[in-house]
Amino acid sequence: MTDDLAGRTALVTGGASGIGAACAIELAARGARVTVADIDGPGAARLAAKIGGNAWEVDLLDVTALEDLRLEVDILVNNAGVQSISPIVDFPPERFRTLLALMVEAPFLLLRAALPHMYEQGHGRIINISSVHGIRASAYKSAYVTAKHALEGLSKVAALEGGPHGVTSNCVSPGYVRTPLVDKQIADQALAHGIDEQEVVERIMLTENVIKRLVEPEEVAALAGWLASDAARMVTGASYLMDGGWSAR
Repeated sequence: MTDDLAGRTALVTGGASGIGAACAIELAARGARVTVADIDGPGAARLAAKIGGNAWEVDLLDVTALEDLRLEVDILVNNAGVQSISPIVDFPPERFRTLLALMVEAPFLLLRAALPHMYEQGHGRIINISSVHGIRASAYKSAYVTAKHALEGLSKVAALEGGPHGVTSNCVSPGYVRTPLVDKQIADQALAHGIDEQEVVERIMLTENVIKRLVEPEEVAALAGWLASDAARMVTGASYLMDGGWSAR
């Protein structure tokens, strides 16, 4: 691993596990000083200690507390997310608002907090962990699909505004990744459809994939690491799909 991010600082939300943890490890291996932000304070602290970074225990749903935040980071990875599965007619309105607050409003507020420093430095990297659901829809996931579509749009606006200041903004948009979040989705889908979990993976989750396996968190992190590097300095406003061919149909 190169040290091409030596001297850079990074913040990864939802960094204590899954994709976020893989991104934190990747960025640290490239030389960045990483702050692991997560509602799971002990988990964030354990990973931060492992990678020589910092931990920030934060509830990103407390959006009011983020309004006056100022961040001095060179790389911002908006990764924190949750999932809820329910038909629209049964979807709890409060839960819908929660998902949008966590996956759209919080990233907006973190961008708002981080961009002034990036502009001042003339350099910045915004990496938004989106999803194939940022460009495709699935039934029973109205809040998640809506939030990821919105995140893709927010990322493009940040690219347009940040470009003249040396700041890039991109989305990484994987299919189903092997994380605790997806494990829960498998169980929920099995319950909803009355089939076993292996059938969910093969018949529902990967039915559109050409490559019939889950994405590994480290694969997402490798792409995020490249986007954070100088090698990607002309890449902005893009959405990088990592979906095994799902969206090619």
